[in-house]
Amino acid sequence: MNPTTPAIVSQTAVRRLPRLALILFCVAYVLPGFLGREPWKNADVTAFGVMLEMAAGHSGWWQPQVLGWAVEEAGPLPYWLGAIFIQWLPLLPADLAARVPFALLLALTLICTWYSVYHLARQPAAQPVSFAFGGEANPLDYARALADAGLLALVACLGLAQLSHETTPDLARLAMVSAMLYAAASLAHVTSRHPWRAVLVWGLAALGLVFSGAPWTMILLGSGLLVIVLVARQTQARAESDGGSLGAAAPPWADPWLWSVALLVIVLAVSSLAGQMPMPSLPTLPDPMNWPSWGRLLVWFTWPAWPLVLWTLWRWRRQLFRPHVALPLWATLVGVAASALSERHDRTLLLALPALAALAAFALPTLRRSMSALIDWFTLIFFTGCALIIWVIWFAMQTGMPAKPAANVARLAPGFVPEFSWLLFGLALLASAAWVWLVAWRVGQHREAIWKSLVLPAAGSTLCWLLLMTLWLPLLDFGRSYGPISRRIASMVPAGSCVIADGLTQAQIAALQYHGRLRLVRSTSGPAPACRMLVVAPASQPTLDERITLTQWAYRAKVRRLTDNKESLLIYRRVGG
Repeated sequence: MNPTTPAIVSQTAVRRLPRLALILFCVAYVLPGFLGREPWKNADVTAFGVMLEMAAGHSGWWQPQVLGWAVEEAGPLPYWLGAIFIQWLPLLPADLAARVPFALLLALTLICTWYSVYHLARQPAAQPVSFAFGGEANPLDYARALADAGLLALVACLGLAQLSHETTPDLARLAMVSAMLYAAASLAHVTSRHPWRAVLVWGLAALGLVFSGAPWTMILLGSGLLVIVLVARQTQARAESDGGSLGAAAPPWADPWLWSVALLVIVLAVSSLAGQMPMPSLPTLPDPMNWPSWGRLLVWFTWPAWPLVLWTLWRWRRQLFRPHVALPLWATLVGVAASALSERHDRTLLLALPALAALAAFALPTLRRSMSALIDWFTLIFFTGCALIIWVIWFAMQTGMPAKPAANVARLAPGFVPEFSWLLFGLALLASAAWVWLVAWRVGQHREAIWKSLVLPAAGSTLCWLLLMTLWLPLLDFGRSYGPISRRIASMVPAGSCVIADGLTQAQIAALQYHGRLRLVRSTSGPAPACRMLVVAPASQPTLDERITLTQWAYRAKVRRLTDNKESLLIYRRVGG
């Protein structure tokens, strides 16, 4: 045991979270958001549109496109997954079939996070203090308890909920980053039982990250992790040599670390040959005017992990270069720096969450009881309040009482007709009852469990997400889906006629094709076919005569998204059509 460790943990504090409870908890987090909803704007429906085009044979598999327009999000792998499952599961609705692999990717993220923390906690430098008369935590039980805590910390992060339930490349990147962190954590221990499995996961994750559109993230993350792993393995080898337990030296070709380096080089070579390694460009420094908004994003997106991470870095400050701190810290720094330099701050910051959860877990062995109680009380008040607000607004939607929330819903979503579903209501009621039971359980039992401080944050986050995806699901579909506007436009199109699209975004094109079942033709794709309808984005209307002979068209209507007056489409009908 490491005598300088700040962790003081008894065996009674590392009791396991029941496996069945943990699995059911993960299922309750993963499934809501993948089931029962329509594709949402903008990234979700755009990616889904690409998958539909691929599955129908209208887009190349190496150059993903929507109506002949190359997608903005590079990396074909996520689109391959969605398109393949659309083809494999023809009996399911296409949007549900496309979500199946992404639900599996979210499950993979949770699994890899658990095993990452488990292997990090097995590091010699991470072990708790040995007691003079025994009773300290068993290393295996200690690692499992911290792994449970790391998984709970990831689920508790507020920023994970929506983005991890979309069919976008961001979720694929998240899964690959968590897999690379797991592989590095396993390789950092010279006595790892399955080093070659970790090497295989490392290679597949690196390849997957490149083909998900993040090659330079893979290079920066992977090279840093390999350096830390090398230092850790050499340090452990010297310690074993000094202790007289050094066995026969393995030949270089049998070194898992060297194979990991070789796989990284092979992945880079294959990716370059496949055209997945664009030339690097100098990063654009963030505008100082945007720093406050990015700082606010950093605070709420990573809550409640970031206060625990800061506590970990302080309490383990003498071991910052040990692998159980250095590996997740490097992954966190890569994710946070990429977020600061990216225009898509939130989606890039998503990649830092598994590492942040791992660091947060190591705060628990050093957490004071008063701080643990503060976390519990804050979580209880915050998530109970959020759940009550969700229930009150749902009740107002159904009954009109209280009047003010009902009026707010009517103002923000004009035309929305509330729906009542016994299934969704029952699931929400069951989740709320489980929350009440969990609060009582947390107060009355398992006060010494090391993962206790993260049970309520993770459960509260799951509760609110589940309530949103049940009680508010019709409202969210109405407000965030292009379905209503697509179906209204489709009702104006004569049967069998094609529609010319001018200036529409990829999300709007995908929605009109899927929800409206419209056959679209781009106005810039050549001579205009004999389509009888024309859909135009207002921003492109001033230059419309450069692409369309306006004397052949008559303005018919302006169709708005009912929940957004700023987003509308202009409808034209061919004269004499």
